[in-house]
Amino acid sequence: MNRRIFLRNGSLAGLTLATFSLPACSSSTNKPAVAADGEAGLANDAFELQEATVAGLQEKMQSGELTARRLVELYQARIQAIDQAGPRLNSVRIVNPDALALADQLDAERKAGKVRGPLHGIPVLIKDNINTHDQQPTTAGSLALAGNKAAQDAFIVQKLRAAGAVVLGKTNLSEWANFRSTRSTSGWSSVGGQVKNPYILDRSPSGSSSGSGAAAAANLCALAIGTETDGSIVSPASCCGLVGLKPTVGLWSRAGIIPISATQDTAGPMTRTVRDAALLLGALAGPDAADAATQAGAGKAQFDYTAFLKPDALRGKRLGVEKNHLTGTSDSVPMLQAALAVLKAQGATIVEVEVEKLIDPLGEDEYEVLLYEFKDGVNQYLSTAGAPVKTLTDVIRFNTENKAKAMPFFQQEILEMADKLEGLQSTKYQAARRKSHEGRSACSTKC
Repeated sequence: MNRRIFLRNGSLAGLTLATFSLPACSSSTNKPAVAADGEAGLANDAFELQEATVAGLQEKMQSGELTARRLVELYQARIQAIDQAGPRLNSVRIVNPDALALADQLDAERKAGKVRGPLHGIPVLIKDNINTHDQQPTTAGSLALAGNKAAQDAFIVQKLRAAGAVVLGKTNLSEWANFRSTRSTSGWSSVGGQVKNPYILDRSPSGSSSGSGAAAAANLCALAIGTETDGSIVSPASCCGLVGLKPTVGLWSRAGIIPISATQDTAGPMTRTVRDAALLLGALAGPDAADAATQAGAGKAQFDYTAFLKPDALRGKRLGVEKNHLTGTSDSVPMLQAALAVLKAQGATIVEVEVEKLIDPLGEDEYEVLLYEFKDGVNQYLSTAGAPVKTLTDVIRFNTENKAKAMPFFQQEILEMADKLEGLQSTKYQAARRKSHEGRSACSTKC
């Protein structure tokens, strides 16, 4: 089924509610604002790459109908038309000035008979907390890092380039990956402003990978990459009708990515189809000497996850569903129940669970872990970054001195809480990490 018909019929809303409660994504109207059916017209317009897949684009490049340069030109025009103008989604923070030159190089390789793989010539947008060694700064959405030029690509960007993908640009995000204030706004950053949901412009795109989600949903790129600590890929993916995958920590390297948590962070795919997510997942997987977490998976990572995409994949699988979403007066309840019936018909076993009761006791310890690891990770990153701020203390001072621009809507109390903590040798951190780990293991067993 076409992804947009699927969304319009409401099935996705039911499926996503199996995991999340998303009041910020809801609306009293079913009329989409951008890139969907109906009066907005952007799904029914003449945009050549509407709902394009990697396989489809490769077929057209192989036949000569399209080139990598033409793909970049089309996506750049689309970004100009509806991201920078028109409805102004504000999802793309910067378009890579080198994108056309990169595309030309890849077209020359194809003409010479060299095709690097399924991502050859495919334009990809990446979240603006991932280092690129080019003309694009890496900011995490913070004005304090506005001029931060990376000395080298993040490891996953190196692999992306090696696979033949074109880095089309960087996406806006919730500032500091939504780890700045307890009263923050998803999709807003002091560098990039507010990302809009491409379906309903006055509703949250969710975050923190807001720009990656909105851009992929609105066909501003072929593929997008986000990052996640707790829900920052899967939540915006659900609000924007995408496939969002948080890989197992260590499958993708985190080296060169502005961090929150060494124990929970990872980047991951945000795409319009499951197959495209699988292609991107395999291309960027693998060990990195600069990220110890990747060593545990050495020799285990697959490089073609499309081999696991089988029509009967649900048969015999157990899927947990939050019980709270199965009752009540919300219109989403019958949608969810209908979606579960489809899953059962495909051979899945549905297990009702009370996730909130299981994870609530973990909250305080997990938050403590994040605060400690954030301070340690950010200080390590900034110490070698190309920004004038070299510590978290410097960032806090910069924001205070530039309050009107850096903090017009909410403050920085999370940064301040983290900055007051000791190092990772602290007994309090060690205890919180141990309790958090034990609690997660117990939760997994019960689920």
